[in-house]
Amino acid sequence: MMERTIAEINEKIEAGKASVWTVEELKARVADIGVTKATKQVDVITTGTFEPMESSGAILNIGHTDPPIKIRRCWIDGVMAYSGFGAVDLYLGATQLAEVSDAEDPSREPTWKENRGGGHVIEDLIAGKTVQVRAIGQVTDCYPRASFETQISRDTINQFYLFNPRNLYQNFIVGVNGGDRPLFTYLGPLQPQLGNAVYSNPGAISPLFNDPDLDLIGIGTRVFMGGGVGYIVGEGTQHFPLQKRLPNRTPIGPAATLALVGDARQMNRDWVRGCYFHNYGPSLMLGVGVPLPVLNETVVERCAVRDEELVAPVVDFSIPRRVRPTFGLVSYAQLKSGKITVDGKSVRVAPLASIPRSRQVAAELKAWIEAGTFTLSEPVAPISSDRTFVPQDVWGLQISLD
Repeated sequence: MMERTIAEINEKIEAGKASVWTVEELKARVADIGVTKATKQVDVITTGTFEPMESSGAILNIGHTDPPIKIRRCWIDGVMAYSGFGAVDLYLGATQLAEVSDAEDPSREPTWKENRGGGHVIEDLIAGKTVQVRAIGQVTDCYPRASFETQISRDTINQFYLFNPRNLYQNFIVGVNGGDRPLFTYLGPLQPQLGNAVYSNPGAISPLFNDPDLDLIGIGTRVFMGGGVGYIVGEGTQHFPLQKRLPNRTPIGPAATLALVGDARQMNRDWVRGCYFHNYGPSLMLGVGVPLPVLNETVVERCAVRDEELVAPVVDFSIPRRVRPTFGLVSYAQLKSGKITVDGKSVRVAPLASIPRSRQVAAELKAWIEAGTFTLSEPVAPISSDRTFVPQDVWGLQISLD
């Protein structure tokens, strides 16, 4: 069996001789010429997705004022940023809502501003726009300033990078609503009486479906992130590699996730967009592409997986519990047909991810590699493969009825 190394592939990239295919091109070529011949012809396979990734946010260091301030409450364009670490270090979460303060009575609880949140502020900063900062400080001998207001942009602060605790779900669910009223969810509106269905993963072109056991990636893997270069920094929150799997090793529901980091100044607004889900809240649409080195035939065999061979569970959101009932599994080929059958009823279905833009991520990453501007990186450590999923239960007083 033919074997390659990442170092050998990088030599070909730097020499402008690497053969790079998007994952869709790979699947078509395998169907035409088979795994063995395809393996001999391709060095790198590019994957991509463009979907909401709400467990995302930005680290900002806005620089010290004169006199200095130790920020303990801060709002960026009305969105509260977390300030409980360095004096002028901030974390702006993508799903934090913008606040509307009462000008006549600032002590009153704020109301939330519709259609805007942290994801929109991150997008504006990446686009080079100016945003307003309002901060309240803890007065100390080192930091005597009590408050300040200013305007910042990506060019007037020190660090500005995305640090995302949970991106790139390996698989997810299909949401439906078997109840009698509309529901507004993180998948968008779900109509009553199984009026529609929504899925979020782009299926066979999605990065982690094509490396189901995370054999090719790990801590330190370089990726396309928001139009710039990012890195995998570890397992993501809610990482669950022990999910049940099909014989092709792909999971039947939510499984692996990854934490990512990337310099936001390199990023492009085309691939980082704030979004808002009606009656649910803000989020962040993010383009992420993962290059997969073709080290052997097994890599190509895994990447040849088709939508017909991938499944997701259909989950009823009308039951307000952590574990909701399901209507079984459907294939991504069924989902992409636009209709699925749920409980004997034909239900229209739509993707939350943008499949055309997911393809564009893979194509742009391919162009970078072919141009020699993006090389592959060796992981410094693997992503855990044995992490269990721990729920949180509320333990109260036990009342005896005796």
